[in-house]
Amino acid sequence: MVVRPWEVISSGNQTSYGIFGFRTDRARSPRTGEEYDFFVLESTEWVNVIPVTPENEIVLIRQYRHGIRSLTLEIPGGLVEGKATPEETAINELREETGYQARQMIALGSVFANPAIQNNRCHTFLAKDVYLAGRQHLDDKEDIEVLLRPFSDVPRLIREGEINHSLILAAFLRYYMEYKKEMFGI
Repeated sequence: MVVRPWEVISSGNQTSYGIFGFRTDRARSPRTGEEYDFFVLESTEWVNVIPVTPENEIVLIRQYRHGIRSLTLEIPGGLVEGKATPEETAINELREETGYQARQMIALGSVFANPAIQNNRCHTFLAKDVYLAGRQHLDDKEDIEVLLRPFSDVPRLIREGEINHSLILAAFLRYYMEYKKEMFGI
């Protein structure tokens, strides 16, 4: 069977909740001709930053995540807001969340966050040769602990479930595919 795109019959924004909007699409199946409603969370683009020091340490953050009501170990990141580019956002989020700046920022690509119900992408950047440039500048809704770990610990942190955020795992996959190709037989 050849899969084809569905025809969108109508689309309407229903409600906005700050970082997400809620949209309903009415679409027709190209296979059956039947129409169905689909509910989509709309959001701006997101970024993740993999910050690495000249000593090959990774700058990680620990923060509370309301969705799972628990702490997570992650890399810095956030929403692309206004007219900012993903790279500008990556630079700003790294500085605001950790106090670090990068001498070089490299785009590693993007993934769709959850294409079944969301419309946005998450962009990953490698921040090379980061250095502590000042203090954190956290939003009122953020409490973030900054941690330095040897980059070589990352696979273990993933394997043991300490790093378990799917978009962070996707970011590290992008990194390892680009810089550790031998791990994948590339």
